[in-house]
Amino acid sequence: MKKLDGYESFPVWIVLLANSLMILIYGLGFYLLSKISIWIGILYLLYCLWVEFMILKRSCIDCYYYDKLCGLGKGKVALLFFKKGDPKKFAEKELVWYTLIPDFMVNIFPIAGGIIILVKDFSWPLLAILAIFIIISFGGTAVIRGQFACKYCKQKEVGCPAAEMFEKKE
Repeated sequence: MKKLDGYESFPVWIVLLANSLMILIYGLGFYLLSKISIWIGILYLLYCLWVEFMILKRSCIDCYYYDKLCGLGKGKVALLFFKKGDPKKFAEKELVWYTLIPDFMVNIFPIAGGIIILVKDFSWPLLAILAIFIIISFGGTAVIRGQFACKYCKQKEVGCPAAEMFEKKE
Protein backbone atom coordinates (compact mmCIF):
# COMPACT_ATOMS: atom_id res chain seq x y z
CA MET A 1 0.00 0.00 0.00
CA LYS A 2 1.15 3.50 -0.83
CA LYS A 3 2.54 5.66 2.03
CA LEU A 4 0.14 8.47 2.92
CA ASP A 5 1.90 11.82 3.36
CA GLY A 6 -1.09 14.13 3.81
CA TYR A 7 -2.55 15.46 7.05
CA GLU A 8 -4.17 12.94 9.32
CA SER A 9 -6.22 15.85 10.61
CA PHE A 10 -5.98 19.26 8.95
CA PRO A 11 -4.86 22.31 10.93
CA VAL A 12 -7.82 24.37 12.13
CA TRP A 13 -6.52 27.47 10.33
CA ILE A 14 -6.96 25.76 6.94
CA VAL A 15 -10.52 24.76 7.81
CA LEU A 16 -11.28 28.31 8.98
CA LEU A 17 -9.76 29.79 5.83
CA ALA A 18 -11.72 27.44 3.55
CA ASN A 19 -14.99 28.01 5.38
CA SER A 20 -14.49 31.78 5.55
CA LEU A 21 -14.16 31.81 1.78
CA MET A 22 -17.27 29.63 1.39
CA ILE A 23 -19.29 31.91 3.70
CA LEU A 24 -18.05 34.96 1.80
CA ILE A 25 -19.10 33.39 -1.52
CA TYR A 26 -22.54 32.48 -0.18
CA GLY A 27 -22.92 35.90 1.43
CA LEU A 28 -21.99 37.83 -1.71
CA GLY A 29 -24.18 35.52 -3.79
CA PHE A 30 -27.08 36.23 -1.44
CA TYR A 31 -26.39 39.97 -1.63
CA LEU A 32 -26.35 39.96 -5.44
CA LEU A 33 -29.50 37.88 -5.78
CA SER A 34 -31.37 39.76 -3.05
CA LYS A 35 -30.96 42.88 -5.20
CA ILE A 36 -33.49 41.23 -7.51
CA SER A 37 -35.68 39.99 -4.65
CA ILE A 38 -35.07 39.03 -1.04
CA TRP A 39 -36.93 35.79 -1.76
CA ILE A 40 -34.53 34.92 -4.56
CA GLY A 41 -31.67 35.55 -2.15
CA ILE A 42 -33.25 33.29 0.45
CA LEU A 43 -33.89 30.58 -2.16
CA TYR A 44 -30.22 30.85 -3.13
CA LEU A 45 -29.12 30.27 0.47
CA LEU A 46 -31.46 27.28 0.72
CA TYR A 47 -29.99 25.95 -2.51
CA CYS A 48 -26.45 26.36 -1.10
CA LEU A 49 -27.51 24.47 2.02
CA TRP A 50 -28.97 21.67 -0.14
CA VAL A 51 -25.73 21.44 -2.18
CA GLU A 52 -23.66 21.20 1.01
CA PHE A 53 -25.99 18.53 2.39
CA MET A 54 -25.73 16.50 -0.82
CA ILE A 55 -21.93 16.70 -0.74
CA LEU A 56 -21.96 15.33 2.79
CA LYS A 57 -24.38 12.57 1.80
CA ARG A 58 -22.77 11.54 -1.47
CA SER A 59 -19.08 12.05 -0.82
CA CYS A 60 -18.11 12.75 2.77
CA ILE A 61 -19.56 9.55 4.18
CA ASP A 62 -17.16 7.49 2.05
CA CYS A 63 -14.14 9.75 2.49
CA TYR A 64 -10.95 8.98 4.40
CA TYR A 65 -11.69 12.06 6.52
CA TYR A 66 -15.12 10.96 7.74
CA ASP A 67 -15.09 11.81 11.47
CA LYS A 68 -11.79 13.66 10.99
CA LEU A 69 -10.94 17.26 10.29
CA CYS A 70 -10.54 17.49 6.53
CA GLY A 71 -9.37 20.63 4.75
CA LEU A 72 -12.95 21.83 4.39
CA GLY A 73 -14.16 20.63 7.79
CA LYS A 74 -16.87 18.45 6.30
CA GLY A 75 -15.63 15.13 7.67
CA LYS A 76 -16.69 16.11 11.17
CA VAL A 77 -19.98 17.56 9.93
CA ALA A 78 -20.85 14.38 7.99
CA LEU A 79 -20.62 12.46 11.25
CA LEU A 80 -23.50 14.53 12.67
CA PHE A 81 -25.92 13.53 9.90
CA PHE A 82 -24.86 10.22 8.37
CA LYS A 83 -23.34 6.86 9.19
CA LYS A 84 -19.92 6.03 7.83
CA GLY A 85 -19.91 4.63 4.33
CA ASP A 86 -17.30 2.59 2.49
CA PRO A 87 -13.99 4.39 1.80
CA LYS A 88 -13.43 2.12 -1.23
CA LYS A 89 -16.53 3.62 -2.83
CA PHE A 90 -15.01 7.11 -2.75
CA ALA A 91 -12.06 6.08 -4.90
CA GLU A 92 -14.33 4.13 -7.26
CA LYS A 93 -16.69 7.05 -7.94
CA GLU A 94 -16.69 8.31 -11.47
CA LEU A 95 -16.80 12.08 -11.63
CA VAL A 96 -18.07 13.61 -14.86
CA TRP A 97 -18.71 17.26 -15.62
CA TYR A 98 -22.50 17.09 -15.54
CA THR A 99 -22.43 15.78 -11.95
CA LEU A 100 -20.77 19.06 -10.95
CA ILE A 101 -23.58 21.24 -12.34
CA PRO A 102 -25.27 21.75 -8.94
CA ASP A 103 -21.93 22.89 -7.47
CA PHE A 104 -21.26 25.29 -10.35
CA MET A 105 -24.77 26.76 -10.07
CA VAL A 106 -23.82 28.11 -6.63
CA ASN A 107 -21.58 30.50 -8.60
CA ILE A 108 -23.59 30.83 -11.81
CA PHE A 109 -26.86 31.98 -10.19
CA PRO A 110 -25.30 35.09 -8.55
CA ILE A 111 -23.27 35.89 -11.66
CA ALA A 112 -26.37 35.73 -13.84
CA GLY A 113 -28.33 37.73 -11.29
CA GLY A 114 -25.58 40.34 -11.06
CA ILE A 115 -25.49 40.72 -14.84
CA ILE A 116 -29.27 41.11 -14.97
CA ILE A 117 -29.14 43.82 -12.30
CA LEU A 118 -26.30 45.62 -14.07
CA VAL A 119 -28.16 45.59 -17.40
CA LYS A 120 -31.29 46.98 -15.75
CA ASP A 121 -29.57 49.55 -13.54
CA PHE A 122 -25.80 49.82 -13.92
CA SER A 123 -23.70 50.86 -10.96
CA TRP A 124 -19.94 50.75 -10.44
CA PRO A 125 -20.16 49.45 -6.86
CA LEU A 126 -22.36 46.55 -7.97
CA LEU A 127 -19.97 45.79 -10.83
CA ALA A 128 -17.11 45.75 -8.30
CA ILE A 129 -19.02 43.34 -6.04
CA LEU A 130 -19.78 41.07 -9.00
CA ALA A 131 -16.10 41.13 -10.03
CA ILE A 132 -15.01 40.28 -6.48
CA PHE A 133 -17.56 37.46 -6.40
CA ILE A 134 -16.21 36.01 -9.65
CA ILE A 135 -12.59 36.28 -8.51
CA ILE A 136 -13.12 34.62 -5.14
CA SER A 137 -15.57 32.03 -6.47
CA PHE A 138 -13.17 30.68 -9.04
CA GLY A 139 -9.70 31.96 -8.12
CA GLY A 140 -10.09 31.84 -4.36
CA THR A 141 -11.59 28.38 -4.41
CA ALA A 142 -8.82 27.13 -6.69
CA VAL A 143 -6.15 28.51 -4.34
CA ILE A 144 -7.77 27.10 -1.18
CA ARG A 145 -8.24 23.65 -2.69
CA GLY A 146 -5.00 23.53 -4.67
CA GLN A 147 -2.59 25.04 -2.17
CA PHE A 148 -4.11 24.14 1.19
CA ALA A 149 -6.73 21.40 1.07
CA CYS A 150 -6.24 18.96 -1.83
CA LYS A 151 -2.46 19.30 -1.75
CA TYR A 152 -2.27 17.61 1.68
CA CYS A 153 -5.27 15.30 1.42
CA LYS A 154 -4.75 11.61 2.18
CA GLN A 155 -7.92 10.66 0.28
CA LYS A 156 -6.26 11.92 -2.87
CA GLU A 157 -3.47 9.43 -2.34
CA VAL A 158 -5.95 6.60 -1.80
CA GLY A 159 -8.04 7.67 -4.78
CA CYS A 160 -10.07 10.77 -5.52
CA PRO A 161 -12.09 11.32 -8.70
CA ALA A 162 -11.92 15.12 -8.30
CA ALA A 163 -8.12 15.03 -8.14
CA GLU A 164 -8.07 12.91 -11.28
CA MET A 165 -10.34 15.38 -13.06
CA PHE A 166 -8.81 18.69 -11.96
CA GLU A 167 -5.13 18.16 -11.24
CA LYS A 168 -2.48 18.46 -13.88
CA LYS A 169 -0.85 15.21 -14.84
CA GLU A 170 2.90 15.18 -14.34
